[in-house]
Amino acid sequence: MKSDQPNSPASASSAPVPTPAAAHLRRAYDTHFKVTPDYRAGLPDMQNASVAEIQGAQVPILQVGIADFRLPLRFLTADQRQLTLETSVSGTVSLSGDQKGINMSRLMRVFYEFQDRVFTPDLLEEILLRYKTELASTRAHLRLAFNYPLLQSSLRSGLAGWQYYQVVYEGALCDLNWFRKIIHFDFVYSSACPCSSELSEHAREHRAAFAIPHSQRSKARLSVEVLPGANLTIEDLHRHALNALQTETQVMVRREDEQAFAELNGAFPKFVEDAARLLYERLDADARVRDFQVACAHLESLHSHNAVAVINKGRPGGFSADFTDFQSLVC
Repeated sequence: MKSDQPNSPASASSAPVPTPAAAHLRRAYDTHFKVTPDYRAGLPDMQNASVAEIQGAQVPILQVGIADFRLPLRFLTADQRQLTLETSVSGTVSLSGDQKGINMSRLMRVFYEFQDRVFTPDLLEEILLRYKTELASTRAHLRLAFNYPLLQSSLRSGLAGWQYYQVVYEGALCDLNWFRKIIHFDFVYSSACPCSSELSEHAREHRAAFAIPHSQRSKARLSVEVLPGANLTIEDLHRHALNALQTETQVMVRREDEQAFAELNGAFPKFVEDAARLLYERLDADARVRDFQVACAHLESLHSHNAVAVINKGRPGGFSADFTDFQSLVC
């Protein structure tokens, strides 16, 4: 039935009526326009809108911020040399239930004020304190991810090549400004299966059958919380991993190196359980390490799936061995 009131909502046109101002809008970019302080002060700021503008539940958000902005940063080696490396940065802060949002760009602007510093895990605390102040937050979190080069010698030929290690510096400040500094270090190695090795030898001995035990490229992620005031370098973590597992993958290889690598794998076969426990032993003995977690993945050549293991120190309130991102250990 038609309405007999032509101005009722049912009959009103849904098309917006252009205002006189809208009719004069220009589709052009003004290259000569200059922003004045007064103009900037008058710009709308929805991040700081009233509580009434909050959409959804009026609850706190534990982490809100920006992820993976990149810039070159300087890092210090164990022998005090400086390296400039492309770094992916993620920064977040907490948000109370009565705040609509944060100024995202401020996280990046604050970080850029530190871009000329030499980055260490301890420097993250200074940045996080600024985050909490500038964004009126109670918690702050920061992650710096980069690939760290170390020159590695071949086993017998005397050659050398650059090995790159995935590293993350992580820092967190809680409500009471307790600072946790964490280093994540990825180590790629070969894992020769002890069971396959014994079965191969059995075939040789009992049936004169030539057999080759299977081995696979594997990765361990060492996540280490460093004690306040202590200095633990990337080179230290590499040394722990190498001494524990022995069979790091090689960069430069000639025939004598390949033979040496086969012998090395024969001398140090390991299940994924062995790898996790060997790394535990090394990290647990380092007095600079407050807490740690190790996640290992052996990319099986026998199976169509991978073998994985996770172990942690077991410190109350520390790492909980709840690691599930095994896909990130594929190498």
